[in-house]
Amino acid sequence: MKVLILHQHFNTPEKGGALRSYFLAKALVEKGHQPIVITAHSQSHLQVVNIEGIEVHYLPIAYDNAFGFYKRIRSFLAFIIQATKLGSSLSGIEKCYAMSTPLTVGLAAILIKWRKGIPFIFETGDLWPDAPIQLGFVKNPILKFLLYRLESFIYRQSESLVALSVPMKSILEKKAPGKIVHLIPNMADTEFFTPSSKKIQLEEKFGVKDRFVVSYIGSIGFANGLEFLLDCARIAQKAELHISFVLCGEGALLPHLKATARKLQLDNVVFVPFTNRQGVQEVMNVTDASFTCYRQHAILETGSPNKYFDGLAAGKLILANVGGWIQRDLEQNTCGVAVDSSRPDELVKKLIPYTQDVELLKHAQQNARKLADRYSRKKLGAEFVKIITA
Repeated sequence: MKVLILHQHFNTPEKGGALRSYFLAKALVEKGHQPIVITAHSQSHLQVVNIEGIEVHYLPIAYDNAFGFYKRIRSFLAFIIQATKLGSSLSGIEKCYAMSTPLTVGLAAILIKWRKGIPFIFETGDLWPDAPIQLGFVKNPILKFLLYRLESFIYRQSESLVALSVPMKSILEKKAPGKIVHLIPNMADTEFFTPSSKKIQLEEKFGVKDRFVVSYIGSIGFANGLEFLLDCARIAQKAELHISFVLCGEGALLPHLKATARKLQLDNVVFVPFTNRQGVQEVMNVTDASFTCYRQHAILETGSPNKYFDGLAAGKLILANVGGWIQRDLEQNTCGVAVDSSRPDELVKKLIPYTQDVELLKHAQQNARKLADRYSRKKLGAEFVKIITA
Protein backbone atom coordinates (compact mmCIF):
# COMPACT_ATOMS: atom_id res chain seq x y z
CA MET A 1 0.00 0.00 0.00
CA LYS A 2 1.29 3.46 -0.91
CA VAL A 3 0.79 5.94 1.93
CA LEU A 4 1.45 9.67 1.65
CA ILE A 5 2.66 11.30 4.87
CA LEU A 6 2.46 15.10 5.03
CA HIS A 7 4.68 16.49 7.78
CA GLN A 8 6.46 19.81 7.44
CA HIS A 9 9.00 18.96 10.16
CA PHE A 10 10.17 15.42 9.30
CA ASN A 11 13.43 14.47 11.04
CA THR A 12 15.83 11.53 10.93
CA PRO A 13 18.06 10.09 13.69
CA GLU A 14 21.10 11.54 11.96
CA LYS A 15 19.58 15.03 11.95
CA GLY A 16 18.08 14.91 15.43
CA GLY A 17 14.87 16.34 16.81
CA ALA A 18 11.42 14.78 17.15
CA LEU A 19 11.25 11.47 15.25
CA ARG A 20 7.57 10.54 15.41
CA SER A 21 6.93 10.78 11.65
CA TYR A 22 10.12 8.80 10.97
CA PHE A 23 8.99 6.06 13.36
CA LEU A 24 5.53 5.90 11.79
CA ALA A 25 7.00 5.69 8.28
CA LYS A 26 9.40 2.96 9.43
CA ALA A 27 6.47 1.00 10.86
CA LEU A 28 4.86 1.04 7.41
CA VAL A 29 8.10 -0.14 5.77
CA GLU A 30 8.46 -2.98 8.27
CA LYS A 31 4.97 -4.22 7.37
CA GLY A 32 5.69 -4.15 3.63
CA HIS A 33 4.05 -0.84 2.74
CA GLN A 34 5.54 2.12 0.86
CA PRO A 35 5.50 5.46 2.69
CA ILE A 36 6.10 8.63 0.72
CA VAL A 37 6.87 11.67 2.89
CA ILE A 38 6.47 15.27 1.80
CA THR A 39 8.34 17.62 4.12
CA ALA A 40 10.47 20.78 3.97
CA HIS A 41 14.07 21.87 4.35
CA SER A 42 15.99 25.11 4.08
CA GLN A 43 17.81 24.24 0.85
CA SER A 44 17.15 26.11 -2.38
CA HIS A 45 15.84 23.15 -4.39
CA LEU A 46 13.62 20.08 -4.21
CA GLN A 47 15.44 16.99 -3.04
CA VAL A 48 14.20 13.37 -3.15
CA VAL A 49 15.96 10.85 -0.91
CA ASN A 50 15.31 7.22 -0.01
CA ILE A 51 15.87 6.77 3.71
CA GLU A 52 15.63 3.13 4.80
CA GLY A 53 12.75 2.45 2.43
CA ILE A 54 11.05 5.81 3.04
CA GLU A 55 10.76 8.01 -0.06
CA VAL A 56 11.26 11.55 1.27
CA HIS A 57 10.55 14.65 -0.81
CA TYR A 58 12.16 17.76 0.71
CA LEU A 59 10.49 20.97 -0.43
CA PRO A 60 12.64 24.14 -0.44
CA ILE A 61 10.81 25.97 2.35
CA ALA A 62 12.74 27.58 5.19
CA TYR A 63 11.55 27.25 8.78
CA ASP A 64 13.17 27.91 12.14
CA ASN A 65 11.91 27.85 15.73
CA ALA A 66 13.17 31.41 16.05
CA PHE A 67 10.81 32.66 13.30
CA GLY A 68 8.25 35.23 14.37
CA PHE A 69 4.51 34.62 13.98
CA TYR A 70 4.07 36.09 10.49
CA LYS A 71 7.26 34.53 9.12
CA ARG A 72 5.98 31.17 10.32
CA ILE A 73 2.66 31.78 8.58
CA ARG A 74 4.45 32.45 5.29
CA SER A 75 6.34 29.18 5.70
CA PHE A 76 3.12 27.29 6.43
CA LEU A 77 1.35 28.77 3.40
CA ALA A 78 4.27 27.91 1.12
CA PHE A 79 4.09 24.33 2.34
CA ILE A 80 0.36 24.10 1.57
CA ILE A 81 0.93 25.26 -2.01
CA GLN A 82 3.98 23.15 -2.81
CA ALA A 83 2.85 20.03 -0.93
CA THR A 84 -0.53 20.11 -2.69
CA LYS A 85 1.08 20.41 -6.10
CA LEU A 86 3.58 17.61 -5.44
CA GLY A 87 1.13 15.33 -3.63
CA SER A 88 -1.39 15.64 -6.47
CA SER A 89 1.26 14.59 -9.00
CA LEU A 90 2.11 11.31 -7.28
CA SER A 91 0.48 8.13 -8.56
CA GLY A 92 -0.86 5.11 -6.72
CA ILE A 93 -1.44 6.81 -3.35
CA GLU A 94 -4.23 5.07 -1.41
CA LYS A 95 -4.22 6.96 1.88
CA CYS A 96 -2.83 10.23 3.22
CA TYR A 97 -1.68 10.85 6.78
CA ALA A 98 -1.41 14.56 7.63
CA MET A 99 0.55 15.49 10.75
CA SER A 100 0.29 18.78 12.61
CA THR A 101 1.72 21.03 13.80
CA PRO A 102 1.05 23.25 11.97
CA LEU A 103 -2.71 22.92 11.65
CA THR A 104 -2.48 24.26 8.09
CA VAL A 105 -1.01 20.97 6.81
CA GLY A 106 -4.62 19.79 6.88
CA LEU A 107 -5.41 22.17 4.01
CA ALA A 108 -2.88 20.42 1.79
CA ALA A 109 -4.48 17.08 2.68
CA ILE A 110 -7.94 18.44 1.81
CA LEU A 111 -6.81 19.84 -1.55
CA ILE A 112 -5.13 16.54 -2.45
CA LYS A 113 -8.31 14.73 -1.42
CA TRP A 114 -10.41 16.96 -3.69
CA ARG A 115 -8.03 16.61 -6.63
CA LYS A 116 -7.19 12.91 -6.36
CA GLY A 117 -9.95 11.41 -4.23
CA ILE A 118 -7.43 10.27 -1.58
CA PRO A 119 -8.89 10.05 1.95
CA PHE A 120 -6.77 11.39 4.79
CA ILE A 121 -6.32 10.84 8.49
CA PHE A 122 -5.41 13.93 10.48
CA GLU A 123 -3.05 13.76 13.46
CA THR A 124 -3.27 16.52 16.04
CA GLY A 125 0.24 16.86 17.45
CA ASP A 126 -0.77 19.87 19.55
CA LEU A 127 -4.17 21.42 20.06
CA TRP A 128 -4.15 24.15 17.44
CA PRO A 129 -5.39 26.84 17.52
CA ASP A 130 -6.15 26.45 21.25
CA ALA A 131 -2.48 26.49 22.27
CA PRO A 132 -1.30 29.70 20.51
CA ILE A 133 -4.55 31.48 21.41
CA GLN A 134 -4.47 30.52 25.09
CA LEU A 135 -0.75 31.32 25.32
CA GLY A 136 -1.42 34.79 23.94
CA PHE A 137 0.30 34.51 20.55
CA VAL A 138 -2.95 35.03 18.64
CA LYS A 139 -5.02 37.94 19.95
CA ASN A 140 -6.91 39.24 16.93
CA PRO A 141 -10.57 38.10 17.32
CA ILE A 142 -11.08 37.75 13.56
CA LEU A 143 -7.97 35.59 13.24
CA LYS A 144 -9.13 33.47 16.19
CA PHE A 145 -12.50 32.94 14.52
CA LEU A 146 -10.89 31.96 11.21
CA LEU A 147 -8.48 29.53 12.86
CA TYR A 148 -11.26 27.76 14.76
CA ARG A 149 -13.30 27.53 11.56
CA LEU A 150 -10.26 26.07 9.79
CA GLU A 151 -9.78 23.52 12.55
CA SER A 152 -13.41 22.41 12.37
CA PHE A 153 -13.28 22.23 8.56
CA ILE A 154 -10.19 20.00 8.59
CA TYR A 155 -11.71 17.65 11.16
CA ARG A 156 -14.92 17.32 9.12
CA GLN A 157 -13.03 16.57 5.91
CA SER A 158 -10.82 13.91 7.51
CA GLU A 159 -11.58 10.19 7.51
CA SER A 160 -10.62 10.02 11.20
CA LEU A 161 -8.41 11.78 13.74
CA VAL A 162 -5.40 10.75 15.81
CA ALA A 163 -4.69 12.18 19.27
CA LEU A 164 -1.43 11.87 21.19
CA SER A 165 -2.85 11.77 24.73
CA VAL A 166 -6.04 10.78 26.54
CA PRO A 167 -7.07 14.38 27.40
CA MET A 168 -6.38 15.43 23.82
CA LYS A 169 -8.58 12.58 22.58
CA SER A 170 -11.42 13.72 24.84
CA ILE A 171 -11.15 17.29 23.58
CA LEU A 172 -11.14 16.19 19.93
CA GLU A 173 -14.21 14.02 20.47
CA LYS A 174 -16.03 17.12 21.71
CA LYS A 175 -14.72 19.30 18.88
CA ALA A 176 -15.61 16.71 16.20
CA PRO A 177 -18.67 14.81 17.45
CA GLY A 178 -19.24 11.55 15.60
CA LYS A 179 -15.71 11.45 14.21
CA ILE A 180 -13.52 8.44 15.13
CA VAL A 181 -10.55 9.58 17.25
CA HIS A 182 -7.68 7.12 17.62
CA LEU A 183 -5.10 7.33 20.40
CA ILE A 184 -1.43 6.88 19.49
CA PRO A 185 0.87 8.56 22.03
CA ASN A 186 4.44 9.44 21.24
CA MET A 187 6.76 6.46 21.32
CA ALA A 188 9.42 5.08 23.61
CA ASP A 189 12.23 3.59 21.53
CA THR A 190 13.08 0.80 23.95
CA GLU A 191 15.55 -0.71 21.48
CA PHE A 192 17.72 2.38 21.05
CA PHE A 193 17.48 3.82 24.56
CA THR A 194 18.37 1.28 27.23
CA PRO A 195 19.44 1.60 30.89
CA SER A 196 23.24 1.75 31.13
CA SER A 197 25.97 2.57 33.62
CA LYS A 198 27.54 6.01 33.40
CA LYS A 199 30.70 6.24 31.31
CA ILE A 200 33.50 8.22 32.93
CA GLN A 201 34.62 9.71 29.61
CA LEU A 202 31.13 11.10 29.02
CA GLU A 203 30.89 12.49 32.57
CA GLU A 204 34.16 14.29 31.93
CA LYS A 205 33.01 15.45 28.48
CA PHE A 206 29.96 17.18 29.97
CA GLY A 207 31.68 18.28 33.19
CA VAL A 208 29.37 16.34 35.52
CA LYS A 209 31.69 13.79 37.10
CA ASP A 210 30.51 12.65 40.54
CA ARG A 211 27.34 14.71 40.24
CA PHE A 212 23.66 13.80 40.27
CA VAL A 213 22.52 14.88 36.80
CA VAL A 214 19.13 16.28 35.83
CA SER A 215 18.83 16.68 32.07
CA TYR A 216 16.39 18.51 29.83
CA ILE A 217 16.60 17.50 26.16
CA GLY A 218 14.36 19.24 23.63
CA SER A 219 13.04 22.54 22.34
CA ILE A 220 13.97 25.72 24.21
CA GLY A 221 11.01 27.97 23.52
CA PHE A 222 8.42 30.06 25.32
CA ALA A 223 6.04 27.17 26.01
CA ASN A 224 8.79 25.14 27.68
CA GLY A 225 9.15 27.62 30.53
CA LEU A 226 12.74 26.65 31.27
CA GLU A 227 13.20 29.54 33.68
CA PHE A 228 11.76 26.97 36.09
CA LEU A 229 14.80 24.75 35.61
CA LEU A 230 17.16 27.64 36.26
CA ASP A 231 15.22 28.38 39.45
CA CYS A 232 15.77 24.77 40.51
CA ALA A 233 19.47 25.11 39.76
CA ARG A 234 19.67 28.33 41.79
CA ILE A 235 17.97 26.68 44.78
CA ALA A 236 20.17 23.57 44.53
CA GLN A 237 23.35 25.65 44.28
CA LYS A 238 22.39 27.75 47.30
CA ALA A 239 21.78 24.55 49.29
CA GLU A 240 25.18 23.23 48.13
CA LEU A 241 23.65 20.11 46.60
CA HIS A 242 25.79 18.05 44.24
CA ILE A 243 23.30 18.31 41.39
CA SER A 244 24.06 19.43 37.85
CA PHE A 245 21.41 20.54 35.38
CA VAL A 246 22.10 19.80 31.71
CA LEU A 247 20.11 21.62 29.00
CA CYS A 248 20.46 20.13 25.53
CA GLY A 249 18.60 21.66 22.61
CA GLU A 250 17.89 24.76 20.58
CA GLY A 251 15.21 27.40 20.36
CA ALA A 252 14.40 31.08 20.45
CA LEU A 253 14.96 31.44 24.20
CA LEU A 254 18.35 29.74 24.39
CA PRO A 255 20.35 33.02 24.40
CA HIS A 256 18.08 34.40 27.14
CA LEU A 257 18.57 31.30 29.32
CA LYS A 258 22.33 31.41 28.87
CA ALA A 259 22.39 35.09 29.83
CA THR A 260 20.23 34.42 32.89
CA ALA A 261 22.49 31.56 34.00
CA ARG A 262 25.53 33.84 33.71
CA LYS A 263 23.78 36.62 35.62
CA LEU A 264 22.86 34.24 38.44
CA GLN A 265 26.37 32.73 38.36
CA LEU A 266 25.01 29.21 38.12
CA ASP A 267 28.00 26.90 37.91
CA ASN A 268 25.76 23.84 38.15
CA VAL A 269 24.11 24.43 34.74
CA VAL A 270 25.61 22.90 31.60
CA PHE A 271 24.42 23.90 28.12
CA VAL A 272 24.87 21.25 25.43
CA PRO A 273 24.26 22.21 21.78
CA PHE A 274 21.42 20.64 19.79
CA THR A 275 22.57 17.22 18.68
CA ASN A 276 21.50 14.15 16.77
CA ARG A 277 20.16 10.97 18.31
CA GLN A 278 23.58 9.56 19.09
CA GLY A 279 24.40 12.75 20.97
CA VAL A 280 21.13 12.51 22.91
CA GLN A 281 22.09 8.98 23.89
CA GLU A 282 25.37 10.31 25.31
CA VAL A 283 23.54 12.89 27.42
CA MET A 284 21.13 10.20 28.59
CA ASN A 285 24.06 8.03 29.68
CA VAL A 286 25.20 10.58 32.29
CA THR A 287 21.62 11.42 33.30
CA ASP A 288 20.01 10.32 36.58
CA ALA A 289 16.73 12.18 36.13
CA SER A 290 15.07 13.31 32.90
CA PHE A 291 13.08 16.54 33.12
CA THR A 292 9.84 17.42 31.33
CA CYS A 293 9.21 21.15 31.64
CA TYR A 294 6.37 23.41 30.51
CA ARG A 295 5.07 26.85 31.29
CA GLN A 296 2.10 26.80 33.67
CA HIS A 297 -0.96 26.42 31.48
CA ALA A 298 -3.65 23.74 31.33
CA ILE A 299 -3.52 23.44 27.53
CA LEU A 300 0.14 22.36 27.70
CA GLU A 301 -0.76 19.46 29.99
CA THR A 302 -2.52 17.74 27.07
CA GLY A 303 0.73 17.32 25.11
CA SER A 304 2.77 14.18 24.51
CA PRO A 305 6.41 15.33 24.80
CA ASN A 306 9.13 13.21 23.18
CA LYS A 307 11.53 13.89 26.05
CA TYR A 308 9.18 12.11 28.45
CA PHE A 309 9.19 8.90 26.42
CA ASP A 310 12.95 8.99 25.80
CA GLY A 311 13.49 9.31 29.56
CA LEU A 312 11.23 6.32 30.20
CA ALA A 313 12.99 4.18 27.59
CA ALA A 314 16.40 5.05 29.02
CA GLY A 315 15.20 4.06 32.48
CA LYS A 316 15.58 7.43 34.18
CA LEU A 317 13.83 9.00 37.14
CA ILE A 318 11.25 11.33 35.58
CA LEU A 319 10.79 14.89 36.83
CA ALA A 320 7.95 17.09 35.59
CA ASN A 321 6.42 20.44 36.43
CA VAL A 322 3.07 19.59 34.83
CA GLY A 323 -0.10 17.97 36.08
CA GLY A 324 -2.61 16.04 34.00
CA TRP A 325 -1.96 12.64 32.50
CA ILE A 326 1.84 12.75 32.93
CA GLN A 327 1.51 13.38 36.66
CA ARG A 328 -0.93 10.46 36.92
CA ASP A 329 1.50 8.25 34.99
CA LEU A 330 4.34 9.07 37.38
CA GLU A 331 2.29 8.63 40.53
CA GLN A 332 0.59 5.40 39.46
CA ASN A 333 3.86 3.81 38.35
CA THR A 334 6.14 5.25 41.08
CA CYS A 335 8.74 6.38 38.59
CA GLY A 336 9.06 10.10 39.15
CA VAL A 337 8.09 13.40 40.69
CA ALA A 338 5.61 15.97 39.42
CA VAL A 339 5.16 19.38 41.03
CA ASP A 340 3.36 22.62 40.33
CA SER A 341 5.26 24.79 37.86
CA SER A 342 5.28 27.66 40.37
CA ARG A 343 7.18 25.57 42.96
CA PRO A 344 10.80 24.88 41.95
CA ASP A 345 11.66 24.67 45.66
CA GLU A 346 9.27 21.75 46.03
CA LEU A 347 10.86 19.87 43.14
CA VAL A 348 14.33 20.25 44.63
CA LYS A 349 13.04 19.16 48.03
CA LYS A 350 11.43 16.04 46.56
CA LEU A 351 14.52 15.29 44.49
CA ILE A 352 16.93 15.23 47.46
CA PRO A 353 15.98 11.70 48.71
CA TYR A 354 16.84 10.27 45.30
CA THR A 355 20.28 11.88 45.41
CA GLN A 356 20.96 10.26 48.78
CA ASP A 357 19.41 6.80 48.42
CA VAL A 358 20.78 4.71 45.55
CA GLU A 359 18.15 1.98 45.98
CA LEU A 360 15.28 4.48 45.92
CA LEU A 361 16.63 5.96 42.70
CA LYS A 362 17.19 2.54 41.13
CA HIS A 363 13.64 1.43 41.99
CA ALA A 364 12.11 4.49 40.31
CA GLN A 365 14.33 4.08 37.25
CA GLN A 366 13.36 0.42 36.88
CA ASN A 367 9.69 1.39 37.10
CA ALA A 368 10.23 4.00 34.38
CA ARG A 369 11.67 1.37 32.08
CA LYS A 370 8.70 -0.93 32.76
CA LEU A 371 6.31 1.89 31.90
CA ALA A 372 8.19 2.48 28.64
CA ASP A 373 7.01 -0.93 27.40
CA ARG A 374 3.44 0.42 27.32
CA TYR A 375 4.58 3.07 24.84
CA SER A 376 7.08 0.99 22.88
CA ARG A 377 7.75 1.99 19.29
CA LYS A 378 7.02 -1.54 18.02
CA LYS A 379 3.66 -1.72 19.78
CA LEU A 380 2.39 1.73 18.80
CA GLY A 381 3.83 1.44 15.30
CA ALA A 382 1.80 -1.74 14.74
CA GLU A 383 -1.35 0.06 15.95
CA PHE A 384 -0.65 2.89 13.51
CA VAL A 385 -0.35 0.49 10.58
CA LYS A 386 -3.69 -1.12 11.49
CA ILE A 387 -5.37 2.30 11.47
CA ILE A 388 -3.84 3.23 8.10
CA THR A 389 -4.72 -0.05 6.40
CA ALA A 390 -8.24 -0.44 7.86
